[in-house]
Amino acid sequence: MTNIIGCHGSVWSGTFDALAFRKAVERTIAAGFDLIEVPLFDPYSFDATRARQVIEEVGIAVNASLGLTGSTDISSEHRETVAAGEALLNKAIEVLGVIGGRYLVGVIYGALNKHRAPASEDGRQNGLSVLRRVAARAEDAGIKLGLEVVNRYETNIINTAKEAMAYVEEADHTNVYVHLDTYHMNIEEPDMFSPVLRAATRLGYVHIGESHRGYLGSGSVDFDAFFRALALTSYDGPIVFESFSSAVVDPAMSNLLAVWRNLWDDPCHLASHANQFIRNKLCAVDTIRSH
Repeated sequence: MTNIIGCHGSVWSGTFDALAFRKAVERTIAAGFDLIEVPLFDPYSFDATRARQVIEEVGIAVNASLGLTGSTDISSEHRETVAAGEALLNKAIEVLGVIGGRYLVGVIYGALNKHRAPASEDGRQNGLSVLRRVAARAEDAGIKLGLEVVNRYETNIINTAKEAMAYVEEADHTNVYVHLDTYHMNIEEPDMFSPVLRAATRLGYVHIGESHRGYLGSGSVDFDAFFRALALTSYDGPIVFESFSSAVVDPAMSNLLAVWRNLWDDPCHLASHANQFIRNKLCAVDTIRSH
């Protein structure tokens, strides 16, 4: 398998000014990864020009992720909120174009928070309408959109691969893909194998995270089944390690994701271990498939 293997920037830092970005990139490379995924929650303040200089200097691939907030929720029933969300996504596409990214992923279809009720049909349609327009703009820039399937405590729109496939089908745009995350799958899915098969025709991006967001292999995620499914479906997209620590992540992000405790103290060791863990799993299933 020839997947590009990446690391989420939040493993290294909670902020991404020019200095922090360079340090995160250098550490990502030192840990053995091919790609850094930038958490682009505020694309308006991100220095894309300087980031591109770093990327070109060191030679690393880059993608970006974000989660919409209550004030930028494109699945809201309020016109101003929807417009603000669309503007944010368009700005993210602009930034990605400057830095040479190829994927914008995450909870880009609604607000990333705990909801008190199901999404309304009007709100759902608002989100789909925005995504169609953003997908077209992204396609013109050579950027793909990945809709991350997250657990019920972080969205009320798509919590399973089945729901994601239905949503992508309704979006009806070839530039909208499913983004699976093993951490969230371990909460919502019946197993780690069948959802990959269900999403195979539209699977465009993968996050690898343990059940407690710590060291890979130290929790309850069935990674053997997951990687076998990736091999069986010949998935060739990015595979990105994601982990959070309240000692590293911005406090607001820690609170949003309920990261109340630290499961690791050394991000360099954590990331190097994750890089080798992922590559070993890919090697193992590729060996099985080839025989």
